Amino acid sequence: MNKAKTLKRRLGNPKPFLSVAWDTDDIPDPVCINPNLKWKDINWRRVEKNVFKLQKLIYKASGRGEIRKMRKYQRLLTKSYYALLLAVRRVTQDNQGKKTAGVDGIKNLPPMQRFNLVDLLNTRYLKASPTRRVWIPKPGRDEKRPLGIPTMYDRAL
Repeated sequence: MNKAKTLKRRLGNPKPFLSVAWDTDDIPDPVCINPNLKWKDINWRRVEKNVFKLQKLIYKASGRGEIRKMRKYQRLLTKSYYALLLAVRRVTQDNQGKKTAGVDGIKNLPPMQRFNLVDLLNTRYLKASPTRRVWIPKPGRDEKRPLGIPTMYDRAL
C-alpha cells in the first residue's frame, strides 16, 4: 500500500491526499505532551539544549568505543519528542527550503499543523514519498541537472 493511502487512512482524510493533506479540518487534534501548549510558547532553548545533550552523549560514547551506550543514546534521540519538535521547526521555519513545495504541494504549515506533523512523525511510518523533480542550470554552463525536492514529512524525517 502506498504512503498516501496509508496517511489518508491514519488522518481520516476524505479528500485527495496530495491537495489538502494538511487541512486542519481533516486532521485530528494533536496528541502532544501538553494539550494547552502553543507552538510559539515552546521553550526552544530548552529543546535545543536537550537534543544537543543527547548528541554530545552519542559523540562521547563513540569516542570511548562504547558501542552499546552509543546505540542506546541514538535510539533515545530518534524517539525523543524534543528531536521531532526541532526537526519540524527546522523544516518549516528555519531552512530556506521551507518556501519550496514537494510533490504534495505544501509550502508552509500553520502552528497547529506543525504539531500534527510532529505526531505523524512519532508514529514512525518510515516509507518515503516520491520527490518532485526540478531541473536547475549548472553554474557556468548551459546544461541542467536534476534536483529532487522531498515533501515536508520526508524532510523532517
